[in-house]
Amino acid sequence: MSAAPTDPEHRRLARRSTSVESTEWIGESLAPSLRVGDVISLTGPLGAGKTRLVAGLARGLGSRSRVRSPSFTLVNEYRGRVLLLHLDLYRVEPRDAESLGLEEELERGALVVEWGEKLPPSLRAECLEVGFEIVSDLERSLTACASRGRGLELLGAWGGLGAEESEARR
Repeated sequence: MSAAPTDPEHRRLARRSTSVESTEWIGESLAPSLRVGDVISLTGPLGAGKTRLVAGLARGLGSRSRVRSPSFTLVNEYRGRVLLLHLDLYRVEPRDAESLGLEEELERGALVVEWGEKLPPSLRAECLEVGFEIVSDLERSLTACASRGRGLELLGAWGGLGAEESEARR
């Protein structure tokens, strides 16, 4: 699966991460823009850094919890300025994701979903999608895209992250 949708209506912005710390910094820097009801879909291969981006988001929201992939628990919660609900749909069939009650969860916090391509279309409609590609052992390409609503607002925040800071965190 490609890191970003091929739909021409999606706007895209790419970033490079050259370390785990850089990936976490990207998440931490995006966190101030998050609010209850937001959805971030993370796509890409195993080991690409999706959970590290979530760790940065949680830290940026003020959570002191250790972030771990919820592969076996389905969802982890991180309390901060906004409740961050971290889902991993790796073991969930796309048709089963519809019955998880995720719409109700959006009333409590922001949703960040690993293997987000399995989310129901209704939840992906206004999400920010971040696709991860492994460039080398340490380097990753992160492509964020959105097509409307809150997703475009979050894409604007993504575009406003300082490249000089990202590079400084090598």
